[in-house]
Amino acid sequence: MARRFPMPSFPVGWFQVAYTEDLNVGDVVPLHYFGQHLVLFRGEDEKVGLLDAYCPHLGAHLGHGGKVRGNSVVCPFHAWAFDCSGACTDVPYAERKPKRAQTKAWPVVERSGLILAWHHPDDEEPGWDPPPTPEYGHPEWTDYTRKEWTIRTHNQEMAENAVDSAHFHYLHGTQNIPPTEAEREDHILHMKSPALMTYKGMPIEGKITSDLYGFGYTQTRFYGIAETCLVSSSTPIDGEYVHVRFNFMLRKTLGGSKIDDPSMLEMVSSKFRAAVERELEQDIPIWENKIYIAPPVLCDGDGPIGIFRKWVKQFYTQSQYDRIEQGLDA
Repeated sequence: MARRFPMPSFPVGWFQVAYTEDLNVGDVVPLHYFGQHLVLFRGEDEKVGLLDAYCPHLGAHLGHGGKVRGNSVVCPFHAWAFDCSGACTDVPYAERKPKRAQTKAWPVVERSGLILAWHHPDDEEPGWDPPPTPEYGHPEWTDYTRKEWTIRTHNQEMAENAVDSAHFHYLHGTQNIPPTEAEREDHILHMKSPALMTYKGMPIEGKITSDLYGFGYTQTRFYGIAETCLVSSSTPIDGEYVHVRFNFMLRKTLGGSKIDDPSMLEMVSSKFRAAVERELEQDIPIWENKIYIAPPVLCDGDGPIGIFRKWVKQFYTQSQYDRIEQGLDA
């Protein structure tokens, strides 16, 4: 089957694989991301481990029937145990552990309620640290409202959407084509654009800022009569699908006044969430049926797509491109 997207399927970066609140001490969870089967667990020391799923002994899946003992996950087949580093900590029936009793461990961090994994096709160490979200857990902000989708697209396609100014008018129905500014800062792409909303029948001007930390982790903020923060993530599942999560927060003020009524807070929050979710769902039929054009035929008014495409090159390695040229899955 011809590839819709010539770029490698699994970029370099940090990607969400779970939520902190969903992984308790002793939990073992099978996952499938980056075209691989993985196992996620939390030891008694509360640290999170993410390992390749298959036991190097005889290939049992550690995520199906495996249990946590101490700070290791224990294979359900022969009870070999592996800690967060992937080292074998116990073979209960052997006098000596085999020297090659080791499985791959993935770097993970917990940031603002998200569990993020570092992906690099050559297994290089993380090139940057994903920042926390100051609004998360702050008493002036609501908790996350969560929403997720599985979409047939590519991480780069989703990220490029943010700099495609013209589509906001023609696909999403915004009144005007918003002038979008973009600035590159190493692995971060900073963007800002004006926004217009209505409050009590009156048009209110505001602004939107987005900070993209690679393809997998983005913080978007709206400033106006209400203030919102959206922490979004998109994690490649395989060469076809991406797992998208939206984590929405609202500042507990409206027009400078604190909102004490929970029903009012939920009404305001739900309206913003609905608008954001509606726009994403309008994009889905486009993403799932389009192809990648390189180089694109651009015109003035398209937005900083050229800046974006220069920025994205750092999230692919030469080895990934070599595999594509050889007809292999990257």
